[in-house]
Amino acid sequence: MTPEEFRAKAEDKEWAPGWDAIEDAFKAVYGDQEPAHFGTVITSRAMFGGNEFLDGYSAYQSAKGYSHVVTFGMSELYADESSLGGQYSKWGYEMTVKLADTAPQDCIWAMNMMGNLARYTFRSERWFEPGQYVGSAKDPQSVNLGKPESKITSLLITNDTEIPTKQTIYGELAFLQLVGITTHELQTIMQDRSLVPVLLENLKQDYPDLQVDLNRTKEYI
Repeated sequence: MTPEEFRAKAEDKEWAPGWDAIEDAFKAVYGDQEPAHFGTVITSRAMFGGNEFLDGYSAYQSAKGYSHVVTFGMSELYADESSLGGQYSKWGYEMTVKLADTAPQDCIWAMNMMGNLARYTFRSERWFEPGQYVGSAKDPQSVNLGKPESKITSLLITNDTEIPTKQTIYGELAFLQLVGITTHELQTIMQDRSLVPVLLENLKQDYPDLQVDLNRTKEYI
């Protein structure tokens, strides 16, 4: 898209090319399904002095038995000519998570967790990449996963199993999936990072799309 074409499109004040790119990526999997959307309070957003760095979340209901949640705001959402033709769209990704046997209205805790991760990234300027983990082996409850008694205490980051990276007018947009892991699994990959792909492949035996099951007790490494 040329700058001239961009300016012509931007005359429509409701045009949000980055937002559209996210929704188009999910339409490839979910068709015309209308997701449950949860917007953050406008006055609480960082641009207005608040502590919310995301504009919202959408939760799609998968026929495979999970809610598929995606963030809006880690990438460039709206018309911003200075971002046109960049290598990455803002941070270059949006976060996703798949919650087994969970209805969209019961995903709020996960959205709050993703909001906290977004806040960490914007304030520390440290972004996430596949293969990284979130959590502490010394403090198993350092990540609030909505169920304190669950063995799932940490997160492993990988590329979404269903939504591929795409190129947008603002640059690369990846979808990074948050995968729930146990304290033992975290400790194991901390000691040997080469075991990350092994853990993911083992998990796929029972969770093909790496959905988070807070009730699982089985260890996969």
